[in-house]
Amino acid sequence: MMMKFNPVDRYFKSTTGGAKVNEILKLTVLSDAREVFLCIRPDGGKYTDFRMKKAGNCFTFYFIPREKGLFFYCFKAEGKQFGLGSKGYADENFGTLYEGGGEFQLTVYSEDFTTPDWLKGGVIYQIFPDRFCRSGDIKPRPCQRLRDDWGEIPDYLPVDGEILNDDFFGGNIKGIIERLGYLKSLGVTAIYLNPVFEARSNHRYDTGDYMNVDTLLGTEKQLKQLFDEAAEMGMRVVLDGVFNHTGDDSVYFNKYGTYPSVGAYASKKSKYSDWFCFNTHPTEYDSWWGIKTLPQTNENSPSFREFVCGENGVLRHYLRLGASGWRLDVVDELPSDFVDEIRSAIKAEKPDAVVIGEVWENVTDKIAYGFRRRYFQGGELDSAMNYPLKNGIISYMLSGDCSELVSVIRTQTDDYPAAALNCMMNLLGTHDTPRIVNVLSGVKMPETREEQAALTLTDEQLELGIKRLKIASAIEFTLYGVPTVYYGDEAAMTGWKDPFNRGCMDWEKKGELFDWYARLGEIRRISQVFASGDTKIEVAGKRVLVFSRTSGDEKIYTAVNLAPFPVELNFTGVVKELLGGKRGKSVVLKPESVAIIKERL
Repeated sequence: MMMKFNPVDRYFKSTTGGAKVNEILKLTVLSDAREVFLCIRPDGGKYTDFRMKKAGNCFTFYFIPREKGLFFYCFKAEGKQFGLGSKGYADENFGTLYEGGGEFQLTVYSEDFTTPDWLKGGVIYQIFPDRFCRSGDIKPRPCQRLRDDWGEIPDYLPVDGEILNDDFFGGNIKGIIERLGYLKSLGVTAIYLNPVFEARSNHRYDTGDYMNVDTLLGTEKQLKQLFDEAAEMGMRVVLDGVFNHTGDDSVYFNKYGTYPSVGAYASKKSKYSDWFCFNTHPTEYDSWWGIKTLPQTNENSPSFREFVCGENGVLRHYLRLGASGWRLDVVDELPSDFVDEIRSAIKAEKPDAVVIGEVWENVTDKIAYGFRRRYFQGGELDSAMNYPLKNGIISYMLSGDCSELVSVIRTQTDDYPAAALNCMMNLLGTHDTPRIVNVLSGVKMPETREEQAALTLTDEQLELGIKRLKIASAIEFTLYGVPTVYYGDEAAMTGWKDPFNRGCMDWEKKGELFDWYARLGEIRRISQVFASGDTKIEVAGKRVLVFSRTSGDEKIYTAVNLAPFPVELNFTGVVKELLGGKRGKSVVLKPESVAIIKERL
């Protein structure tokens, strides 16, 4: 029996991706069956079967979702269920329904869900503040050990069994301001800063005082200057919000008596006492993943929520100062109603501010701590860090098999609301992952820190990593969402896991990769397709992948050939290859290369 349905083709599903509440969704199946039913159920519920209207081999049904949430559906013909094949969205015959196959997902979101247009079509640059650029005289606090050997390996060995993260290289806000021209020339439109608030550790995820910029970085006045000068150059700044935990050396916990406040550790009568959960006061308390220096906050505390979300709270304070949004650290560990409140506060203060979540899986069907999360149903996130896409790209680069990447692209295109899909924070590396050049070199990461510190890439391995990174970044820059460059990737910086992936920026190294990234940024600026164009897999071979982005009368293809032989692509009209500038009716892909091709429809 013939059964055809492709959820990322508008002929079969009138809206690509999620659907709004009360949106009329037309579903079409091609089949030679006598009758076909749409079988659909709400998350956790039972199926309702709807007879689809027959016209020859075409069966249609208009479904109108009345409430937001997840729905799952398949089809029934001749009394048998049909759906996704065993390989899911990576199936070679994607669009063919299989007897006994799996369900499709429909994400239904609020009618008023919108995302910031300024982010779409742009380029994000992530900065780990202590390691980006140091300028002027700086003075560390007593708990901060300042190093004077910029560019050397960060401390990586434990002291008395503990990783201290107390060595600072002195990167600061003034240094970032002085490099804004550099970022502009790279095509950057948004800067994402890892935490800038007062903290004991160099990563600053152990907040000491949310309302104070770390003095080693600079002042609040300088932070505002960064916001203002970046804005003048067409760039926005997004801050890192770490609200799941604080540092034990903080105004609020104050374990070591550093601050004049009466912290929760010192007294049960502290005004911060209900911000934390003690089992036995003061020594036994909940902490993030059992790390005692990171006491976990009680996000259900009304005073804590007011401190974060209130009229004069942390979120609004820095938005008023000039920030353009927040990235929420470990958002899956925050209660859903707290995330709702965070978004409400951000949007009330600055409606076009962006809310980005740290989510490592599919954002729409994520289950955390026993609860299905509703990040993209409206009311929570605009965007998320796109780790599944990163993994798919890396898998393709290392194996030559594009099936995982194709599966991710089709899944996200089908599951995510278009507004969120176009804002996804695409990435190849972050402060939490090994440097992408190391990964793409194919060299296996050593297990111990000592081995990681000692193992550097050979010239040949580095060359291979750079070659693959060019292809990987071209994919990242031309898919839906917003590409993110982790500082120094454009300079081919190397390093394994933390802290080696957080080395000092090499300002002497501005070579071919910088020019490559700058060209990719330039290509994104010339076309609307990268802001909101439809995405379609055109070719998914063993080693060859071609996908397109289409908007109006413009279509741009990204074609990748990882085979050891050339591949020729032919077109009906004249096209332009944007990386090399050549025009013609055909494009020859050299072995292990990428092309970006513009076509007028």
